[in-house]
Amino acid sequence: MKAALLIIDVQNDYFEGGAHVLVNAAAAGQQAQQVLQRARQQHLPVIHIQHLAVNEGADFFLPGTPGAAINACVAPLPGETIVTKNYPNSFRDTSLLAQLQEQGITQLYICGMMTDVCVDATVRAAMDLGFTSTVIGDACATRDRELYGTPVKAATVQHAYLAGMTALNGLYARVITAAEFI
Repeated sequence: MKAALLIIDVQNDYFEGGAHVLVNAAAAGQQAQQVLQRARQQHLPVIHIQHLAVNEGADFFLPGTPGAAINACVAPLPGETIVTKNYPNSFRDTSLLAQLQEQGITQLYICGMMTDVCVDATVRAAMDLGFTSTVIGDACATRDRELYGTPVKAATVQHAYLAGMTALNGLYARVITAAEFI
């Protein structure tokens, strides 16, 4: 199995001072940075996913803004692939699938932001497309949510989505820590 690392939406708007700050974004970014360094040492292909919001009413990841830029903690090196997307699923209307197929990649290591939106949508699509995925859970982040007027803390959202990815004996993904990857 040939593997690659996907780093999804680790962009400035999710960090302190950004337009859509996530809980523990800096900590997740540090873990993603360590995972990226290890992947580079192992000569794994690295694919950076960058979300650009083009939908009406969008208020973050706006094209051409500093907030849409990939955060310095995981800055791409020359030769590393950047795939731009406009939807939560990193495969939808992008070149990602073709690039993975061209390289013969069948195994994905995935980290990034937001766990319950873009990471989740990409992991589920990857399974549908025949990829085996491993999510590095502590290199992911999300934000507090609300359901039926009740607040749901980001940690609860994070754990629920990561647990859901491992449903049915890891049908969608295996979930590990950055330390386990390293």
